[in-house]
Amino acid sequence: MMSMEISVVIITYNEEKRLEPALRSIRGIASEIIVVDSYSTDDTVKVAKQYDSKIFKREWTNYADQKNFANKKAIHPWILSLDADERLSPGLRKEILDLKQKEIQAAGFSVPRQAFYLGKWILHSGWYPDRKIRLFKKDNAFWQGEYVHEKMVVDGPVKKLMQPLYHFTYRDISDHLKRINQFSSLGAKKLYAAGKKCRWYHLVFLPPQRFLKSYFLKAGILDGFAGFVIAALHSYAIFARYAKLKEIWKKGERIEPFPN
Repeated sequence: MMSMEISVVIITYNEEKRLEPALRSIRGIASEIIVVDSYSTDDTVKVAKQYDSKIFKREWTNYADQKNFANKKAIHPWILSLDADERLSPGLRKEILDLKQKEIQAAGFSVPRQAFYLGKWILHSGWYPDRKIRLFKKDNAFWQGEYVHEKMVVDGPVKKLMQPLYHFTYRDISDHLKRINQFSSLGAKKLYAAGKKCRWYHLVFLPPQRFLKSYFLKAGILDGFAGFVIAALHSYAIFARYAKLKEIWKKGERIEPFPN
């Protein structure tokens, strides 16, 4: 029986500090490493070269398009898709190594993602298990989504791996707020492109509902201070998205299909 050959694919932009731990975590897993870089201005490419990565430079379009481009550069039938702020846990690494020696009856595998935030592992708040399809057959899968929160679409059965993929998400609250600003803008543009409008109740009721869901229904209270911050910023993110949607309608902006 032939061993499962895996191409590890990563897209990057200014990730010199977080990329190396991700690359270290895939040693022994990757038959090749594909890095598609959006013209980083730091030492991201230099770090990638130290791990014999195949590096392609490409102007940024959007997450799904960038990842689909990267997948096409892979030569092996299986792809392990990682972000620079993710890394394999020891348990997941062993699980994939064991999988490589078996006959595979699936087109893809999902993994539970475990986030590290404000100095602790988050086990509630709607952030865990946060399953994502990360290991898949190249010819059976593609990324979908023009704006934000790209989704993996797989043609065939998807099975579950049980060990976590570590996610070293926002560096701090300031970074979290910065990302909310970015993603709420993209989310508002997506709603606008679909013809959606902001109503008063979106601003009044949805934010507190989101806080209550994250903090109580999703047991964020058990994550301590970090859980409270997550719930509060979830609430703010909803408000920002709909407030920006209303602003777009007032300005009458033209939304490009692939915003930068």
